[in-house]
Amino acid sequence: MKKIIWHGSSKIVENPIFGVGKKNNDYGLGFYCTESEELAKEWACQIPGRDGYANCYDIEMEELSVLSLLDEKYTILNWLAILAANRNFTTSTAVSQQGKEWLLNNFLPDISNYDVIIGYRADDSYFSFARAFVNNEISLNQLSVAMKLGKLGEQIVLKSEKAFSKIIFKNYVIAKADEYYIKRKKRNDDANIAFRNEQNIDDIEGIYMRDIIRERIDNDDPRLR
Repeated sequence: MKKIIWHGSSKIVENPIFGVGKKNNDYGLGFYCTESEELAKEWACQIPGRDGYANCYDIEMEELSVLSLLDEKYTILNWLAILAANRNFTTSTAVSQQGKEWLLNNFLPDISNYDVIIGYRADDSYFSFARAFVNNEISLNQLSVAMKLGKLGEQIVLKSEKAFSKIIFKNYVIAKADEYYIKRKKRNDDANIAFRNEQNIDDIEGIYMRDIIRERIDNDDPRLR
C-alpha cells in the first residue's frame, strides 16, 4: 500500500537521511511527516515572514511494521509516556515527578521494533496540556477533550532505516508565510482556547494524575477506555 506523505520544513529535503535530527522529538529520532499538505505547510512556517516548503513523498507501507497510537488498544497515557521518555519533560512537584515515573513504568510501549509510528503531534500547545495533566491540574477526560477540540493534527514518523529506504521524493510546494504562519498561529490559539475552556470546568468525578498513582491504575484498567 502506497501513501503520499508530506514533511514541512524551512528547506527542500530531497533525500531524508536516517539517523539525522533531534533525539528529543516526540517519538525520538526520526523523520516527521503528515498525510495533510495543509498541515505540512503550517509546520513549515514557524517564523513570521519566512516562507517554508512542504516536501512531498511516496512511501510504500506494505512491508513496514506500523505502531498506531490511535488504535483503540492504546490510550492517551501511552502517548504521554512516550513524550515523557523523549521530550524534555521537566517536573516541578512531587506529584509530577511520581506521575512521570508511573507513566514510564506502566504505560510506555516498546517502540524499538517498529518502522513507523503514527500518533498525535505534540507542539507547544499539546505539550502544555500534557504537563498540566501530569501536574494534576486537569483530569484525564479534560486532557482528551482539549486535544480533540484543538485539532492540532496527527503525524507519521519514520523510525527505521528500512522505512527510509521506502520513501521517494516527488516534489515540493512553497508554503507562504503570510498565509500559513497565520493559519499555524490560529490553530494553536484555537487549541489553547479549547484547553482553557476545559481547564475552567471542575471535573469532580474525573481521573487525575494523583488518582492514577494512588490507585495504581495501569494500562489494562477499563476506566481508561
